[in-house]
Amino acid sequence: MPGAPPELSQSGVIGEVENRPWPEPREHWLMAQTWRDLLFAHWRVAPEVVERALPASLPVDTYDGSAWIGVTPFELSGLRPHGGIPLPAISRFPELNVRTYTTVGGKPGIFFLSLDAANPLAVVAARRAYRLPYFRARMAITRRGPAVHYRSERTSGDGAPAEFEAEYRATGEPFPAQPGSLDYFLAERYCLYTVDEDGRPLRGEIQHPPWPLQPAEATIARNTMTTPWGIELPDEEPLLHLSHLQNVVIWPLRPAAD
Repeated sequence: MPGAPPELSQSGVIGEVENRPWPEPREHWLMAQTWRDLLFAHWRVAPEVVERALPASLPVDTYDGSAWIGVTPFELSGLRPHGGIPLPAISRFPELNVRTYTTVGGKPGIFFLSLDAANPLAVVAARRAYRLPYFRARMAITRRGPAVHYRSERTSGDGAPAEFEAEYRATGEPFPAQPGSLDYFLAERYCLYTVDEDGRPLRGEIQHPPWPLQPAEATIARNTMTTPWGIELPDEEPLLHLSHLQNVVIWPLRPAAD
């Protein structure tokens, strides 16, 4: 449908399985989202640094001997449950994630060190449904032509202070990540991991089309997002990718042994 909002295509990602390393779950997905103007900013770090931040039951994933930490600012839109519709007051807001990578049972996934969001209701709901470290933040996104200016300052009383400010833009055409490449290792992951109260791994399956990655440039004015973990990012320039639009559906958490 020409001119239709991309959120109308969220459920259309079901069945696009040529990019998935394993089959989709058979049960209904729980939640749909659309991610806009997402910057992947990745830093290479020593595996032992990441290992200290992971639960003992989750191993550190490495590529060529290095672990990676990503900071991903974006705008979330079209948030809705399965069978529901996005509600205007709560379905679109900025979000900022700090992530690294782990594999359980042969399924490579994402482990979130933190997730900051500008929507207090979404923070509460995501903490309960996905046992993830979500925090409230004061956030703003300003688009200036092809550039995105992004600011975030954590405001949750139960979270250590963390701030991020950057301006970023694409510098090339979209491309699909090739299996075996670092780009694929960082982006093409189809589940998230957390742990239960006994430290046992839980998995939330994710489905989306292959990431339309673009090379990017960024001026990062401030980034203390890993400071609460005692992780100092290296001074070298991060590896940068931009994706303007991605539709996603997410399934409920299940024990990773299943």
